Amino acid sequence: MSATTSLAVSTAVVNAPANPIDIAYLVTGVLFILGLKFLSSPKTARLGNRLAAVGMVIAIAATLLDRHIVSFEWIVIGAVVGGIIGFVAARAVKMTAMPQMVAIFNGAGGGAAALVAASDFLGLAATQSRLTPDQSITIMLSTVIGSLSFAGSIIAFLKLQELMTGRPITFPGQQVVNALILLASLGGCVAVIAGYSLVSAFYVAAGAALLLGVLFVLPIGGADMPVIISLLNACTGMAAAMTGFVLGNNVLIISGALVGASGTLLTVLMGRAMNRPLSNVLFGAFGAHDVTAGAAASGSKGNVRAASVEDVAVMLAYARQVIVVPGYGMAVAQAQHAVRDLATQLEDKGVTVKYAIHPVAGRMPGHMNVLLAEANVPYSSLYDMDDINPEFPRTDVALVIGANDVTNPAARNDKSSPIYGMPILDVDKAEHVVVLKRSMRSGFAGIDNPLYEDPKTVMLFGDARDSVEKLVSAVKSL
Repeated sequence: MSATTSLAVSTAVVNAPANPIDIAYLVTGVLFILGLKFLSSPKTARLGNRLAAVGMVIAIAATLLDRHIVSFEWIVIGAVVGGIIGFVAARAVKMTAMPQMVAIFNGAGGGAAALVAASDFLGLAATQSRLTPDQSITIMLSTVIGSLSFAGSIIAFLKLQELMTGRPITFPGQQVVNALILLASLGGCVAVIAGYSLVSAFYVAAGAALLLGVLFVLPIGGADMPVIISLLNACTGMAAAMTGFVLGNNVLIISGALVGASGTLLTVLMGRAMNRPLSNVLFGAFGAHDVTAGAAASGSKGNVRAASVEDVAVMLAYARQVIVVPGYGMAVAQAQHAVRDLATQLEDKGVTVKYAIHPVAGRMPGHMNVLLAEANVPYSSLYDMDDINPEFPRTDVALVIGANDVTNPAARNDKSSPIYGMPILDVDKAEHVVVLKRSMRSGFAGIDNPLYEDPKTVMLFGDARDSVEKLVSAVKSL
C-alpha cells in the first residue's frame, strides 16, 4: 500500500462519523465509574446513585434502539411494571431490611444473566450442531455463574428475612456432595463446549449450578452473611459481563466487570476486617459451633448490672467524651434519629460525642453509616475502627446500642471462641460502658458476650429508640 493510499485510509477512519450507540455506551460506562466513585462516601452517595441511574437509562435506551429486541409495546409494559415494583420496594423497605433487598435484587440480576444466556444458547442450538468455542464458553460461564448467584441469593434472602434459620445448616459429607455437584456442572460445561449432547448437557450444568448455589449458602452463618452477599454480588457481575460477551454488548461487559471487581474487593476487605480468610467464611460453618464455649467465657449471665434511665443520663451528661457504638439493634429499633437528638443534647452541655463504626456492624457493609447519615449525623463524627480504638481509654462512657459481636472481648482473649482473632471495637477499655439491649439474647453470631458482666458495664434494657428518647428527656432536665 502506497503512502498516499495509507494516508487516505487513515483520514477516512478519523473523519468517519461516530456511532451514536457507541457514544451512548461510552457515556454510560463513564457514569457507572463515577457512580461507584461517589458511592464510596456518604457525602456523595446520593449523587453517585443518580449518576448510575442516568447511565442505566441511557444504556437500556441505546440497547433497545440498537437491537430491536422486542416490540416497543412490550418494552413499555416491562419498563412500567418493573419501574413500579422497584419504586414501591425501594420506598417501602425499612433500613433494617436493606440487606435482604440487596440479596433479592442481586439474585434477580444473576437469574436474568442466566436466562439471557440460556435463551441465546437454545436459539443457537436449534440452528447449529456445534457452537463455536467463543459462543459456548461465554454462554456456559454466564449460565453457571448466574444460576449459582441466583440460588445463593435466594437462600441469603430467606436467612436474612428470618424465613429460615440464620444458623449454618450442615450435614455429614457436605463438602463431598458439593464437590460432586460442582463436577457435574463442570462436566456439563465441558460437554457443551466439546459439542456433545448440547441441550441435555446444558440442562445438567445449569441445574447443578442452581443446586450448588443453595448448598453453597446453607452452611453460612448469619454473622458471615454480609461477606456472602458481597461475594454473590461479585458473581452476578461476572455473569453479567459474560452475558455481554454472549450478546456482543460492550456496556454490559463494562458494567458487569465493574460490579464483579468492586464486589470482589469488598469481599476481600470484609474478610480482612473479620481477620478470617474467605475459605474459612465459605467452609468454616461459622456459628454452627455449640455455644457452650461462649457461655463459659461469659459465665452465668447472672452477674450483669441493670441501670435506670436517670443513672445513665447522669453518666452521659457529666462525661467529657462519649463514644456511641451503633449496631443492628439500633437499626431494628430505628433509633438513629433519637441517637442524633441525644448527641445534640450532650454537645450542648459541652460533651464530645463520637461514633465508632465497625466494618461489619449491621448486616451489610456501610449499614451503620447509611443509618446515621439518614439522621443527619455529621460525617466528620463517624470514625472507623482503627481510628476510634485509641480513643476508648480516654473515653468516659461508651454507649453500645445493640452491637453484640463487634464489641465482644472474647475475640481478643478466648481462643476457644469462634470469633477469636476478629478485630473488635475496644469498648471495654472505656471508663464506663452502657449497653442498650432488649434482653440478654446473644448476637447474630449466636455467642455470648463477656463484656456484659464486666464490672464497669451496666445494662439499660428495653427498646433502643424508647430508651434513647427517655435519655434525651432525662439529659435535657439536668
